[in-house]
Amino acid sequence: MKAFALFKKDWQSELRTRYAINALAMFILVTISVILFSIGQENISDHLTGGLLWVVIFFSAMSGLSRAFVSEEDKGTTLTLHLIAAPSTIFNGKLIFNVVLVYIMNIAITILFAFLFKSFVIQNFSIFLLAGLFGSFGIAVSSTIIAAIISKASAKGTLYPVLAFPILLPLILVLLELTKYAIDGKPLDSALVELAVLVCYDVIMLTASYLLFDFIWKD
Repeated sequence: MKAFALFKKDWQSELRTRYAINALAMFILVTISVILFSIGQENISDHLTGGLLWVVIFFSAMSGLSRAFVSEEDKGTTLTLHLIAAPSTIFNGKLIFNVVLVYIMNIAITILFAFLFKSFVIQNFSIFLLAGLFGSFGIAVSSTIIAAIISKASAKGTLYPVLAFPILLPLILVLLELTKYAIDGKPLDSALVELAVLVCYDVIMLTASYLLFDFIWKD
């Protein structure tokens, strides 16, 4: 319940300041607009639109999810959190906030792509839905632990993308492959290996985050 209370506090604070929401919205709109202007009247392949979808999601996550713990450092509330909750509780609260934010972001981006790109047609929704479900969770977990790491650093703005790229790259590559399967309409059986890799990535990142966060938070 303390984790949910922390999530509620962060969500109410976000609704007042709208820092992450505004950053995500502006980045998504600007990025998609640049892509549309760059393409012009050219017809692009369906696989390329699937790749562009995850590129936009990847960079949007880097622009809006980095302040999960940085905001606590800026407001000086870190010591208070140390006193009122265990490290695992704090991580759970921040993780829930990022999970909700990532799912909202990815749904919005997917809807925009479906309306704006005629070639973005999903033939197998089950593969795409599972990829989005587990992939978004993986992005949220990775972003949360990276945000905890950079909150202790002085160069917060530049350190986040440096750490996020190698950690999220394997996840993005698997998601690109699964999106290709979904666009081609391949059966679910053909994507079981990639889905298993996706689930393993989420489990590994979640386990590593819980093991590392206690040391990061108390440092």
